[in-house]
Amino acid sequence: MPRRQRCRWIGSYPDYWEFAPEELAAGAPVVMTLDEFETIRLLDREGLTQEQCAERMGVSRPTVTAIYDSARKKVAEALVDGKRLQLRGGSYQLHGQSAPNISQKGTNHMRIAVTYENGEIFQHFGHTKQFKLYDVADGKIVTEQIVDTNGSGHGALAGFLKAAQADALICGGIGMGARNALAEAGITLYGGVNGSADAAAQALAQGSLQFDPDAKCDHHGHHHGEDHDCDHHGHHHGEGHDCGHHGGCGHHDD
Repeated sequence: MPRRQRCRWIGSYPDYWEFAPEELAAGAPVVMTLDEFETIRLLDREGLTQEQCAERMGVSRPTVTAIYDSARKKVAEALVDGKRLQLRGGSYQLHGQSAPNISQKGTNHMRIAVTYENGEIFQHFGHTKQFKLYDVADGKIVTEQIVDTNGSGHGALAGFLKAAQADALICGGIGMGARNALAEAGITLYGGVNGSADAAAQALAQGSLQFDPDAKCDHHGHHHGEDHDCDHHGHHHGEGHDCGHHGGCGHHDD
């Protein structure tokens, strides 16, 4: 039986998840994993050596070389053949993402995060300075906490929510990059919501929140009249999921 890959550390989720030429060739997109993307970022963008990259990612230098070679071949295929390049999945673990001073989520609790400003739902996910966290049990909110974000940009904020053990996010407008980051983090999105943060969290806890699944960054807080009743049952992702959900991470090999 082949050994499972060890989780490779990545610094954060990307802000941009898909790239395409003006004239797109037919066929399936090229999919680059997040650990492959991390080698491109560290070696080619930050200028680290392969030894430094290996230390940052928690793997051996030969493993970095192999991941990097795979990533470069995918970049070449996308550029030369005119294919769409997508970032998805991989065997990785977020490293350096933290959510200080946030209480641990209770067993079998659902944690709802809401973009927050002065009691209202803040309407631009990528610029939110605070989240309000609600822990839910048996359809009732049992604890609440307001927390300051420790980063800016869609990828960093999605990483913060994952570190905070959030299961769901309520927000106003949100871009596709943020949607991809939240999906990668396993966080269920309820966008296009405005008004009271407390009221929205309570509605989600009871399974009656109205939201807009097509909310965009230019939403500006206006609800489009979509009448989507949510059902959060089955969206609880559990606790202790450190590794990306697309690549069975083990601790037996690099």
